Amino acid sequence: MDQKIQKVVIDCDPGIDDSLALMLALSMEEIQVEAITIVCGNSPADMGFSNTKKILKHMGRLDIPIYVGAERPLKRDYVNALDTHGADGLGESFLPEVPGYENSMTAQEFLKKRFVPGQEGGPCSVIALGPMTNLARLLSDCPEAILSMDRIVSMGGSFKSHGNCSPVAEYNYWADPDAAALVYETAALYGKKIEMTGLDVTRQIVLTPDLLAYLKRLDPELGSFVSAITKFYFDFHWEWEHLIGCVINDPLAVVHFADPGLCRGFEAYTAVETEGISRGQTVVDSMGFYRKAPNALILTETDPERFFRLFFSRLLKCREEGLDLIPGLAAGSRMTGTVFLHGKEAQLR
Repeated sequence: MDQKIQKVVIDCDPGIDDSLALMLALSMEEIQVEAITIVCGNSPADMGFSNTKKILKHMGRLDIPIYVGAERPLKRDYVNALDTHGADGLGESFLPEVPGYENSMTAQEFLKKRFVPGQEGGPCSVIALGPMTNLARLLSDCPEAILSMDRIVSMGGSFKSHGNCSPVAEYNYWADPDAAALVYETAALYGKKIEMTGLDVTRQIVLTPDLLAYLKRLDPELGSFVSAITKFYFDFHWEWEHLIGCVINDPLAVVHFADPGLCRGFEAYTAVETEGISRGQTVVDSMGFYRKAPNALILTETDPERFFRLFFSRLLKCREEGLDLIPGLAAGSRMTGTVFLHGKEAQLR
């Protein structure tokens, strides 16, 4: 992995998998997190702020500034995802609140200060793990700010995978399709490319009961913390998808940012639908019908075993070579057999 340190602003909506992504980003020596901006999405903005403080406290990183941003989408009514992430947005772990830590500057004000051309601070990228409302508000006022963003990695969208909140749409883009459409349009206008880490690759990143048990064995304290914030997620995935485990979308965007070789894909012009039953769908012109220059890198392949080796080694601060073959991730195979999840028996096929 390239050891060059990359500065980044993480825009997120914690959220269970956002929280795991924050933990991972703060554990990676390749990433320097300059700030965290909060957007409404999985959880309301104030709840996301509270959850971010809890994660930073757990990681011993309350030195990182947090800026609260959009409390509603650009045009749509706000629809949260607490049915997926629990009443507290953090898997109903109900961790103790972290008092104080207020910041008078809003996310939009910070993003303007950081990315409007002519500002100091050097190269910096954005990892967008939630709806793109904060970025859209910035770019609607100052579209050339996109030129100051070294890279833009977005966990969102879908190419050929089915959606997770409609037949065709991924939640982040569905929740604020107008924002996502504006960001992609601005990227096309200024010759930038959004690195779309969508459901085609994130659906392959499944935290299984075996993996969680392995993490607990290697580090009981860390494993118990991850277990506390993901149990609700496990139950949700079992109830709605009969999946033994939970899809942790956002950490893959972080690992892709640090190690672009983990995922593969292709460049294409991409637009986001804002209306009707296709709201939030990413329309990927993979065949070049529009004859437009690519404004996105569409990730379609990844390596789950390699991801989890990186995920474990960074969180545990150990060498990858020190890890045994991670349970349930034998290369080129799928798990088979009978397992038990929260007292329920399920046959894996």
